[in-house]
Amino acid sequence: MPKKNSKKTEIDITHVSELLSEIINDRSVPKNIRAAAEESKGVLNSEGDIEVRISSAIGFLDDIINDPNMPMYTRTQIWNIVSVLEQMKGET
Repeated sequence: MPKKNSKKTEIDITHVSELLSEIINDRSVPKNIRAAAEESKGVLNSEGDIEVRISSAIGFLDDIINDPNMPMYTRTQIWNIVSVLEQMKGET
């Protein structure tokens, strides 16, 4: 059975991937945080059930959200990304 809003979901994943790329390419962000963003992006763009992909990506980001070395603007970006992912999860 096809998922509802699958086109919108794919557009949202593309948008989230772009946001994660900004973090990945920001050299002022600590390496472990960029690595978690890269893991999240990889999971989102992989094959498989969309809900599992979204939950996995949220998990990677949740693991680093309280890192004391994270710049505040990056923390805000990650909160926004998690918020979008949570909304997508509710729509699937």
